[in-house]
Amino acid sequence: MSDAADAQQAGPIFFDRRELDQILRVYGRMVAAGEWRDYAMVGHREVAEFAVFRRSGDAPAYRIEKRPALRLKQGQWAVIGEGGMVLRRGRELPQVLRVFDSRRFTVVE
Repeated sequence: MSDAADAQQAGPIFFDRRELDQILRVYGRMVAAGEWRDYAMVGHREVAEFAVFRRSGDAPAYRIEKRPALRLKQGQWAVIGEGGMVLRRGRELPQVLRVFDSRRFTVVE
């Protein structure tokens, strides 16, 4: 059975409980820091998306995407910034979410 046939038979892609826990841990940390205010989750046929917003009603500041079709190629996980720039892509969610670790520190003069 081809990947295309699998995609047609399967329902929407979504996050499992463990993945969602990891994403929500980062989200909670960023809300506590005052960086993020809202989120939205969507499951499509080819991708699950967790979008975070600085303010309600704005375009997403970041999107965390799960694309199982890319699992064996460039990795099923990606963090995409404003304007559609891929900030990090990989096979393991914790490694991809580390892109937000550098945002925890600010320079104090």
